Amino acid sequence: MKKTSLVLIGLALMTTIVIAAVPQSNANKFWPQWRGPLGTGEALFGNPPLQWSETQNIRWKAPIPGSGHATPVIWDNQVFILTAVPSGKTATAEQIEAMKQSLPEWQRQSAKVPAEFMKFDIISLNRKDGTILWQKTLAEKLPHQGTHADGSWASASPVTDGVHVFAYFGSFGLYCLDMQGKLIWETDLGDLNIKMSFGEGSTPALYKDKLIVNWDHEGESFITVLNKNTGKQVWKKQRDEKTSWATPLVVELNGKPTVVVSATGHVYGYDLNNGEILWESTGMTGNVVPTPVYADGMVYVMSGFRSAALQAIKPGNAGDIVLWSYNKNTPYVPSPLLYKNNLYFFKENRAILTCLDALTGAPFYEAQRIDAMQGVYASPVAINDYIYLVSREGVTVVLRHGPALNIAATNKLDESFTASPVIVENELYLRGQKFLYCIAEK
Repeated sequence: MKKTSLVLIGLALMTTIVIAAVPQSNANKFWPQWRGPLGTGEALFGNPPLQWSETQNIRWKAPIPGSGHATPVIWDNQVFILTAVPSGKTATAEQIEAMKQSLPEWQRQSAKVPAEFMKFDIISLNRKDGTILWQKTLAEKLPHQGTHADGSWASASPVTDGVHVFAYFGSFGLYCLDMQGKLIWETDLGDLNIKMSFGEGSTPALYKDKLIVNWDHEGESFITVLNKNTGKQVWKKQRDEKTSWATPLVVELNGKPTVVVSATGHVYGYDLNNGEILWESTGMTGNVVPTPVYADGMVYVMSGFRSAALQAIKPGNAGDIVLWSYNKNTPYVPSPLLYKNNLYFFKENRAILTCLDALTGAPFYEAQRIDAMQGVYASPVAINDYIYLVSREGVTVVLRHGPALNIAATNKLDESFTASPVIVENELYLRGQKFLYCIAEK
C-alpha cells in the first residue's frame, strides 16, 4: 500500500458522510447531476424495463442536433442535454496556423486542429414525448484544440437544482440559466490546454449555493468555487497537476463540506468553505478520468490508464487513510458504480467487469468478460437490484446485483452509446450519437 499522509492533524474520526450536492427535497426523485442523485450511479425510485429493442418499450426516440457525449440530467418534466452543433462557418488558414502555434511544440504535429466554428447549445426536452421545449445557443466559437477521435466538444454534463440549470463547456464558457432557458449569468475561465488534444470532460459539482469547477490541464491548473446565484468567485486554489478529467465529489465530514478531487499526482480533500487541504493521498495512474464515489464514511478513487489503481480512503482515520487498495482491472474512462456495498467497475474501456466488497476490498468476482459487449465508455447504473451496462455497440446488458455475475437480459439498439444511462422513475434514458431514447413500458 502506498504511503499517504494526513495534512490536517487531529481530524476527528468520521461519523457519517452524506451526499449534499443539490437540495434533497426533490433531487432524489430525479437525476440532477452526473452520476445521479447520490453521486454513485444508483437511482433510488423507479422500475424501468429489463428488456427493449427498436420496436419494444421505446416510449420515444428524439433526434439530437450536433454531437456530444454529455450525459443528460433530468428534473421534473425536463430533460437537459448539451451538444455542439457545426455553425457552417469555417476557419481561415491564418486562424488554423495560429491555433497550431499556440500549442506546445511537441503537440503541434499530432494535434487535430478544428477548422469549423461550433455552436454550443443546451436543449430542454419534454419528458413525456421528447419534443424540444427550448434550445439556446450559449456561444459560437472556433475550438482552439481538437478532441480525441472518440471525443466531443460537449462532454461535460449539465447540473441542476430545480431552479437553475448550469451548462459547462469548459474553454467555451460556464452558463447559468433558469428552467425556461433565460440566461442568468455566464463566465469565461480561460482556455484549457488538454494533453494530446484529447478534449475536455470534467463536470462541475453543485453543493447548496456553491458550484465547484476542476481546471486541470497542461497549463496553470486550479480548482475554483463560484457562487451559483451570481457566478462570482468564492475562492480559487492553484493545483500542481496536469490534465485530468475527474469530476469533483462533495461530501460532508462531521458537518463540514469537503471537495474530493482525484488526479494523477494527488487525491485531495479540500475544505469547501475556504480551499484548505484537509487530507491527501497519492497513487493514481496518469490520465485520471473516473469520478470518485463514496458511502458509509469511505471515499473510493480509481484510474486505469496503462496501469491500475483503486484506493478506499477513510478521511480522519488515525494513521494511514487508505484502508485498502486494489491495483488491477480498473477503468480508464467509465466511472465505478457503488451499490449496496458492492463496487462495480470495468477494466480499462473494455466490457470486463469486476465486483468487490466495498468495505473490505475482497472480490466477489474479477475480470469477468461480458460477451455481448465490447467497447465501454458509459458508466454503470443500478436500481431494484439490477445493474445496467451500456456499450458503444448499442448493447445494454442487465445484471442481477449480487456476489456472482448473473445476466438478466441483453438488449440491442441501432445506436452507439458513449454517454452514461440515466434512470428516473420507470424510465431509462440513453443518449446516443444521433438520438436520445426514453425506454419505458408503453
